Amino acid sequence: MAPVEQFWNFIWLFFWSFAFIAYLFALFAVITDIFRDHELSGWLKAVWVIFLIFVPFLTVLVYLIARGRSMAERQARSAQQAEAATTEYIRSVATASPSQEIAKAKELLDAGTLTQSEFDAVKAKALSRA
Repeated sequence: MAPVEQFWNFIWLFFWSFAFIAYLFALFAVITDIFRDHELSGWLKAVWVIFLIFVPFLTVLVYLIARGRSMAERQARSAQQAEAATTEYIRSVATASPSQEIAKAKELLDAGTLTQSEFDAVKAKALSRA
């Protein structure tokens, strides 16, 4: 076998491996979207899954053409909900309680880092959040 032929065989193998992995990503994205969609009835979900089992490549292609836009919208909505939940969790964990803020400000006041007016402003802000 000539080195050039081995090279093209490698390129061909690389191409088909990439195509297969891309197909698997699309297949799992479609399966995830089928079960994420609350508008589809259970029967329609079952029909899509049956077609995915018996005619997988064609079914993925048809699904992406027929429902691709709504699939992207559901994915974006899910990402926004996850981001909002993460942001809310970070805010709930990161912020100190008003008593903790006042105690820290009192320590800074005692150390001379804060003036009395700055301490009063921190205290008022902490109490207004409570």
